[in-house]
Amino acid sequence: MTTPSERAAARPEPTLTAIMSERRHLINLAYRLLGTLADAEDVVQETYARWYAMSPEQQRAIDSPGAWLTTVASRVCLDMLGSARARRESYVGEWIPEPLPDRTEWAGGRPGADPADRVTLDESINMAFLVVLESMTPAERVAFVLHDVFRYSFGEVAEIVGRSPAACRQLASSARRRIRDARTPATSTARRAGVVRDFKQAWEAKDIDALIGLLDPGATVVADGGGLVNALLRPIEGPEQIARYAMTIAAMASDLTILERTVNGQPGLVAQRDGVIEAVMAFDVAGDRITRIWAVRNPEKLRPWTVER
Repeated sequence: MTTPSERAAARPEPTLTAIMSERRHLINLAYRLLGTLADAEDVVQETYARWYAMSPEQQRAIDSPGAWLTTVASRVCLDMLGSARARRESYVGEWIPEPLPDRTEWAGGRPGADPADRVTLDESINMAFLVVLESMTPAERVAFVLHDVFRYSFGEVAEIVGRSPAACRQLASSARRRIRDARTPATSTARRAGVVRDFKQAWEAKDIDALIGLLDPGATVVADGGGLVNALLRPIEGPEQIARYAMTIAAMASDLTILERTVNGQPGLVAQRDGVIEAVMAFDVAGDRITRIWAVRNPEKLRPWTVER
C-alpha cells in the first residue's frame, strides 16, 4: 500500500493551463463577494501568488487544485470584507458596488484584460442583489454566495469559512431572508427596458410630471462619487424630490448625452459628456414603476466603461 506522500509524488504536476483555467471562476466569485472588479482581481492575484509560492511537491500533494484555489480566494475575500467595513465608514458619501457593462460594451486595455476576466452577468450580479449582499455580515455573504450561487455543499463551505456545517446553514438562511425581504416583484427584462426608456425620454424632455409618474411612491436615488466628483452624499426619497433633482441636473448639464445600456445584466442608463462616460445608472423596477436608482460617478468604479479600446 502506498503512502500519501508516495501518491503525491506519483501525481503529475498541475499544468499552467489547468491552473489558469480557474481564473474566470475566481473572478466571478470574488466580484460577487467584494463588489468591485479591482478588489476581485487583487484577490485572484494573491491567490495565484500563494499557489506559486509552494514547491512542486506541495502542489502535487493537493488533490484538487481548483478547490484549493477557491478556498484560498474565499478566505482572502473574507478577510477583505472585514477590513472593508472599516474603510467604508470613512468613505465619502454612499458606497455602491462597481457597475459592469455588457460584454459588447466592455472597454479593453486593462492589463491582462481578456474574455476570461469578464464577469458572467446573471441574476446574482444585478445591482439590487449586490446591494443586499452589502448589508450582510462577511460570514453571511461568503456562506450564501458559495452555497446558493456557486452550489458548494455546506460541508465545503464550513471548511472554507472555519465554522460548522450547521452554522454555515444558519448563515446562509439568514442571508436568504435578507434577499427575500428586499426583493421586488419579478419584472421582465423587456418591461424593465421600457420603463427605463420612458424615464430617459421624460428626463430629456424635462417633463417633471412624466418623471413623477414613473417613480414608485417609495422610490429612492443613491449616488456614489467617492469624494472624487460631485455626487449626492445622502439618498433622495420620494417621486417629487427625485424628479426635481433630475430637473436640476438637466438644467445644469445640458450637454450630457443619456444612452441606454445594460448595467449588471439589467437595463440601465449612462450619462456621457464629449464621448466620456461620467455616470452609470442602475435601476430596480416593480411593475411599471422605478423603485430604486443607483448612480455611480466615482471614476475609479467606471474603468471598465471608460478605458479606451
